Amino acid sequence: MSTHIRTALVSLLAIALLAWFLSHANLAEVWHHVRAADITMLWVGFLFVVLTYITRTIRWQGLLTPLGPVRFRTTLNATIIGFAALGLLPARAGDVLRPYLVARKEGLSAPATFATVVMERVLDLVAVLGLLAVYVWGFANPDDLSPTLRHPIELSAAIAGGAAVVLFVVMWVLASHPERIGGLVRTADRVLPHRVAHRLGDVATAFSRGFVAARSPWTLLVAVFWSFPLWIFIAGESWAVSRALDIAMPFTGSFLVQVFLVIGVAVPTPGGVGSFHEAYRWAVTTFFHAANDRAVAAAIVVHIISFLPVIVAGLILMVHDGLSVHRLQELAGEARDKEMPHSDEVPLLRSSGR
Repeated sequence: MSTHIRTALVSLLAIALLAWFLSHANLAEVWHHVRAADITMLWVGFLFVVLTYITRTIRWQGLLTPLGPVRFRTTLNATIIGFAALGLLPARAGDVLRPYLVARKEGLSAPATFATVVMERVLDLVAVLGLLAVYVWGFANPDDLSPTLRHPIELSAAIAGGAAVVLFVVMWVLASHPERIGGLVRTADRVLPHRVAHRLGDVATAFSRGFVAARSPWTLLVAVFWSFPLWIFIAGESWAVSRALDIAMPFTGSFLVQVFLVIGVAVPTPGGVGSFHEAYRWAVTTFFHAANDRAVAAAIVVHIISFLPVIVAGLILMVHDGLSVHRLQELAGEARDKEMPHSDEVPLLRSSGR
C-alpha cells in the first residue's frame, strides 16, 4: 500500500471517529464547559505531562545503557521528537523514529535500539495492569463497577497479564541466544535469496541483543520500578483535566480510564485523533456517570494537553536540529529500512507495496 493511500485511509478513519464522537454532543454546551474549566487544575495536568516525559526518559536510558553509553539529553530529545511525530505523522511513525534518532546520535545498532522500545511496551503493559488491579480490587465503587462490567475487565486483564509473562520469557530467550536466533532466521535461505536471508539473520541477531536488559534482574527491576510512577503521572494528567471540567472521578479512577486511552491511542491515526476522544468519553460516561457534553469537552482538553505540549516542544527541537516534518517522514522510512530488506530485494515485499 502506497504512503499516499495509507495517509488517506487513516485520515478518513480519524474523520469518521471524530464524527461519531461528536454525533450526540451539543457543541455550544461543549464550548461552555471548556471555557469554564478550572485553570489551576489544567496547569496541574500540564505538570503531570512534564513529569511523564522526564520519567519516560529516565526509564528508557536505563534500558539503553547496556547497549552503550547514552546521554540523557540525546534520549530526552529523541523521546520528545518521537512522541511529537506520533501526533504529526500517521501509522505511529514515532515508534520507529525515536530509537532511530538515538541510534544515529550515539552510534548504536538501530535494530537493538528498537528492541528497547519493544521492552518499554511490555513494561507499560505491566504497569497499566498493575494500576488497574489497584483500582478494581482496592478502590472501585460497586456502583461504578458492577459485576457485568467488572468480569470482562478482570478477564481481559488476566489474559493481558499472562501475555506479559510470556513476552518477558521471550525477551529473555532472545537476549540469551542472539546468535542462535540469527542462525535460525538464516535458515530461511531455503525459500528466500541467500543475501536476503542472511541480512534478515543479521537484523534478528542485532534485534535480539537489544533485549540485553532482560538478562539483568537489577536493570529490569529498575525499569519496572520507573514504569509505575510513569503511568501514575500519565493517569494523573487525565484526572487533573477531568476535575478541571468538574467530572467527579477519583484519582485512582484514572487508572481505569487509562486502560481505554491506551486502546484509543493504539489506533494508527495521528495522535489517536478520534479514537482517543471516544475512548475517554465512553469511559467517563460509563464508569463515572459524566454528562455526555461535559465528557466530550473534557476529552478534547485531555487530548490537547496530552499532545500539544510535546508537539510544540518537538517542533522546537526539530528546528534546532534542522529537521522538518517531511524529513521526519524520510527518517522514519530509513528506520524501517534498517530493520528489513528493501522492497526490491524481496518479491513478496515488492508486490505488497511495503
